[in-house]
Amino acid sequence: MGSTLLQTRLTVLREEPFNAGPEVPALVGTFRTPAGQFFVRNHGTIPEIDLTTFRLHVGGSVCRTFEFSLRDLRARFPPHTVTATLQCAGNRRRELAGVRPIPGELDWGAQAIGNAEWTGVALQDLLVLATPRRSARHVAFTGLDTATIGGVTTPFGASIPLRKALAPEAILAYEMNGDPLPRAHGGPLRAVIPGYIGARSVKWLGRVDVLDAPSTNPFQMQAYRVPVAGSERVSPSASELNECGVTSAICEPAEGQTLTEGRSTVSGYAYAAGSSVDRVEISADGGRTFVSARILDTPAPWVWSRWRCDVELDPGTREIVARAFDADGVGQPAELADVWNPKGYGNNAWHRVRVIVLARRRAANL
Repeated sequence: MGSTLLQTRLTVLREEPFNAGPEVPALVGTFRTPAGQFFVRNHGTIPEIDLTTFRLHVGGSVCRTFEFSLRDLRARFPPHTVTATLQCAGNRRRELAGVRPIPGELDWGAQAIGNAEWTGVALQDLLVLATPRRSARHVAFTGLDTATIGGVTTPFGASIPLRKALAPEAILAYEMNGDPLPRAHGGPLRAVIPGYIGARSVKWLGRVDVLDAPSTNPFQMQAYRVPVAGSERVSPSASELNECGVTSAICEPAEGQTLTEGRSTVSGYAYAAGSSVDRVEISADGGRTFVSARILDTPAPWVWSRWRCDVELDPGTREIVARAFDADGVGQPAELADVWNPKGYGNNAWHRVRVIVLARRRAANL
């Protein structure tokens, strides 16, 4: 069903609920990811929403409550545009599953990420109009879709700290890359919370509620949490996921690809959430030595930077490694074991790709 909602070149991981991502090499083709190549992550069926009756409800711990149609939002508030990367918390889960099994979760490679231009209402403009009460500390989003978790069917929801909701980068988007927001990506209206995991950018947005405490929605209280070290179970006391860590990924060459000895070009992306990418380093010898990659996009907060690097490869099985550092000098953990967790969230370890390098004479005879 989901694949019919937009002109797409995505590989489907699950048909219902619809979850899909692009081929990894396609990610580095453009700085701004086309809607048809932007990953789709859903927990339930994509809802059908009638624009003539659609209303966004704004309430909770505020002095004034409101309801807005999409036309009201466009007419009453100035448009605000932010270019931002959204990344699923499960991006690169497949590598973690190679360390220890992670049953029941989507088998994401490095494709659950995309970078787009989002236009809509600045969330702070909406909140200032509603005027949060002094006790307010969080802002909750509730979608018009429903999903099942722990045997209970509920609208998908999430919340973020009020300070983040008031930040200028947080918006309620009705456009993506200059076009009306596609239904598959949350249209007619979604939250876009740059720097946070994609689950906080709730799609098909129906409610915004200011709260004194975090949302009790199970997708906030049970899902998207990482257990304390040594624990196999996720409980409400587990750490909730919000900000993304600095990460990078190799998009080309692919795992297991056959190359010819000599110079090869390695390309990929790096992302540093609210910081910016300072540098990316590439190793052609499994992480013993590194060289600097060339950053292709101007580093800035909230967006990825694509990179490219030429390396010399000797014949044999070789491991290419990528690691990134942000503007504050924060880098990536070296080992997958350091970030493994039973849900496969937040993998930002060094990215490693093994390739087969043939001697030129042998390659010429194939």
